[in-house]
Amino acid sequence: MDTQSIAQAILLGIVEGLTEFLPVSSTAHLIMLVDLLGFAGPPGKVFEVVIQLGAILAVCVVFWRKLWDTAAGLPRGDRTAWHFALALLVAVLPALVIGALAHGFIKRVLFSPWVVCATLIAGGVAILVIERMAPKPKVADVDALSYRTALAIGLCQCVAMIPGVSRSGAIIMGGLLLGVERRAATQFAFFLAIPTMVAATAYDLYKNWAALDGAGLEIIAIGFGAAFLASLVVAKALIGFVGRHGFAPFAWYRIAIGLAMLAVLLARG
Repeated sequence: MDTQSIAQAILLGIVEGLTEFLPVSSTAHLIMLVDLLGFAGPPGKVFEVVIQLGAILAVCVVFWRKLWDTAAGLPRGDRTAWHFALALLVAVLPALVIGALAHGFIKRVLFSPWVVCATLIAGGVAILVIERMAPKPKVADVDALSYRTALAIGLCQCVAMIPGVSRSGAIIMGGLLLGVERRAATQFAFFLAIPTMVAATAYDLYKNWAALDGAGLEIIAIGFGAAFLASLVVAKALIGFVGRHGFAPFAWYRIAIGLAMLAVLLARG
């Protein structure tokens, strides 16, 4: 493994960690950056998927108290713990089913810089529109989400299987449209990422394990570590930021970066 590959893996891990929980699409940034750098990672785009677990581990560290209280409350029959755990299960089911069915098509057809440019721009416009038209919040805490609302948010998450849409963005914007307060919607996006990305990573590793070698696993480990450290910073700061400023800054960023990448692709011919 050469120095250039290590440096690229660190850079990609940092970008993944900084963007995983922002409504700007970490997958879009990775696809564009991999294309610009000419990064030759393990086959099957497995690097881009597995390093997201580094970001998920950061969430577990930052929100360990809520996760611990839920895990400890389940054996005791605590109603709040059971309600929260079941809401997460209901929300993740659509992604598990649709992801397994559409996995091959998504990897073959949709992992394209052209698709990413289009979805980044369209997603930015959608965020601006939803911020204006979202109803008055009725749910201010993740523990108050009904199973019906959790299922609807889970269906919104499935839209993010299109690279560039943003998983966290789809969850948060879906939550806003369903009457969930900004902070609560953002927090639920953090928690829902845990089962979703663990399942996606396990499935990707299963599909590509035979093609991985020692060098591939090492490069994944480097990206994983970089993503973990970068996500620690974002996970602590994001909820407070959106509570003060909303999501419009991310929308304009999406539009700007999508247009910039589109200009690069067109210049290449």
